[in-house]
Amino acid sequence: MDVADVVVLQASYSNPVHAEAIGVLLSHYAEGPMGGGCSLAVDQLQQLPEELAKRPQAFSVLAFAGGQPVGLVNCFEGFSTFACRPLVNVHDVVVLDAFRGQGLSKRMLQKVEDIARQRGCCKITLEVLEGNARAQAAYKACGFASAMLDPAYGRMLFWSKSL
Repeated sequence: MDVADVVVLQASYSNPVHAEAIGVLLSHYAEGPMGGGCSLAVDQLQQLPEELAKRPQAFSVLAFAGGQPVGLVNCFEGFSTFACRPLVNVHDVVVLDAFRGQGLSKRMLQKVEDIARQRGCCKITLEVLEGNARAQAAYKACGFASAMLDPAYGRMLFWSKSL
């Protein structure tokens, strides 16, 4: 499938198709090497969209190809005391294996940036495991810069992008 045919949109947690897609994609991520290689509880995955909907600071971006979910970004709005403005923290980025390397994460992160700008955010932050070179390359291509390595958090690299 041509990545140009992929639809990227902000998820509606009350939409059953979107809710199911969030669970399917997050499960895929959790079961992979960067997600820890463990399955998530089915009941938690089913409850997740409802729980996210209770939090106005949460939003998700989904990508669909041919009506099937292929990508997910979960985000939470925080606040920068230094800038006295909100910020967005990207919590999860998922792209199904068959769609990796086609610029899909870039398209989803652009949608996150659009939403962050609409919310008046000053920056977007995210964390990535030190060994996840593919994700680091994708974030760099999107304009993110690596901020620090903090071994206290499991050797995570912290990235940010000012808006």
